This record gives sequence, C-alpha cells and structure tokens, in this order.
Amino acid sequence: MSLTEKIRNKAKKCLRTIVLPEGSEKRTVQAAAYVKKEGIAEPVLLGDPDEIRKTAEETGADIRDILLIDPKKSEKSAGYAEALYELRKAKGVTPEQAEALVEDEMYFGIMMVKQGDADGLVSGALHSTGDMLRPALQIIKTAPGMKVVSSSFLMDCPNKELGEDGLLVYADCVVMPNPTAEELADIAVAAADTAKKLCGIEEPRVALLSFSTKGSAKHELVNKVQEAVRLAHEKEPELLLDGELQFDAALVPEVAKQKAPGSPVAGRANVLVFPDLQAGNIGYKITQRIGGAQCFAVLQGLAKPCNDLSRGCSVDDIIDTVAATAVQAE
Repeated sequence: MSLTEKIRNKAKKCLRTIVLPEGSEKRTVQAAAYVKKEGIAEPVLLGDPDEIRKTAEETGADIRDILLIDPKKSEKSAGYAEALYELRKAKGVTPEQAEALVEDEMYFGIMMVKQGDADGLVSGALHSTGDMLRPALQIIKTAPGMKVVSSSFLMDCPNKELGEDGLLVYADCVVMPNPTAEELADIAVAAADTAKKLCGIEEPRVALLSFSTKGSAKHELVNKVQEAVRLAHEKEPELLLDGELQFDAALVPEVAKQKAPGSPVAGRANVLVFPDLQAGNIGYKITQRIGGAQCFAVLQGLAKPCNDLSRGCSVDDIIDTVAATAVQAE
C-alpha cells in the first residue's frame, strides 16, 4: 500500500470537515465529490452556489450532499466579522474592514477553522501560498511552542532500504528561506511530529543536515546547525535527533560508522532537516526526479491545519492533501 493510500485510509477513520475556499474551481469540485463519495472527509465548498453547481454539472461531479456556502450571504458572516475584529483590532482593523474581509472566501474559510466550524483548510489551485498563509498566521497563528510555520515533504522512495521502508520526511522545502538556529530547531521538532501523525513513523530519527559531520568543517553555517541541534534537544529531550550530519552520514550505515560513530541517528535517519530553503528545495527535487520518489508536501506549525497546493495540482493532489489535512486535524 502506498503512502497516499495509507493517509486516505487514516482520514476515513477520523472523518474531519475540510473547507475548500476555491469552491467553483474545476479540479476542486471534482476532488470534493470524490472525497465525499469515498468518506475521506466532509468537504465544504465556498463561493457562489450557482457557479459551483454549474462547474459540477460541466465536470459530472456529484455534489448533492456537499455543503455549499456563499460568504457574502452566510448567516455566519456577522459572527466571523466580529471575531475577526476582536483578533485584529490591535493591528488597526476596523469593524467595517472585518466585515469586508470575511466576504472573501479565503478569510471566511480561515475563520471557519478558527471558530471550530471546520477542522482544516486546503487551497492553492488558484491562490499562492502567501494568499493563504498570511490570513492563517494572522488568525489561526502558530501552535503552542512554535514560532514558525514550515513544510515537510513526504518522500516515498523506491529504495526501501532508506529511512522507514523507503519513507523519508524532508523539511523545510517550501516556506523558510534562511531559518535561524531557533527556527531550524522548531522545523526539526515539527517535522518529527509530521512523521508520526501522517506517516505512522513511531520513532522519528531526525538528522539536521550540513556540509559538515560532527565538526569536520568549521564555518558559521555549520555553527548554526550545531546550535539548532542544541535548541531542539532542549525543546524535545526525548526526541532522537542529531547533527550536524552530511546527507550520506545521515542515511548510509557504512558512512555513519566512519563519520559519526555512536550517533543514535546517523545511518538510519528517517527525517531530514535541511539548513535552508535552497538546499531543501533542490534536495527534494533531486530525490523526486532522479531518485524516482513520489512526494507531496504539507504545512506544519500552525495551531490548526491549513495546507497549500501547487497551482498546477491534479485532482488526486487535492484529494491527497485533503486527506493529509484531515489526519493532521486528528
């Protein structure tokens, strides 16, 4: 069974409500119909109901049992506007501005999650990451103990000797361009949690990567990773985490014996934390394109789950991300 199949099955057991702000978008409507039919989640589509139904008719999607909400006409809008004003008045938001904001599908969807009317949100077929992440950070905010939102890529590799039967978690490959040591520690802890919740990895083994292994090179970039390791240990003393480690030292037992003898992680890591976004983004794409890994990304670090899609996403991508969001909400 593939990783995505496992996540879909997990989602069916918890059956969470996931809101889709891009409600009249073709792929989103098709994905929502499938999600509802298969019992993966309870989807909610936001937008003009007439437009959503027209899209469904054009695509042959059955949305008869799916909740459709127009933020401009919803009875929830007034309450959401009042709550949003209270959350943001210190930042200069007026009651009138709050009322206007909740008429926007993205803000309305984020408020649904904030107020407990939905368990999570998925967008990105039409919007950029920032379009969703800005209101999510303003309204939902980061999880307790977390200062940053980051991403993890779930990499399902053909080589089953790697990681956890071929499964690796890569972080951060999407969000943080140049994290500080403290932010890198948060990313490492969040990635370990993602590995547990989404991938079913009972024992995350986290390697913080560098071009150095255990002091083999001296540089301020190495110092940052070493400090991140120290801070991560302070945050989660029981977590199996080590660094700084080179990529091969993290994954290959023979190399680990030479470069990092005695490490609890080296040679058998299943969570890899890259030192910056350039390394992470390049690393996941090499693993995907040359290594033949199947992969998809989730955001981590928010108090409640909101996930982003590529604007080139497929219907299956949306389904899988809805399923992952439902599992995160559990």
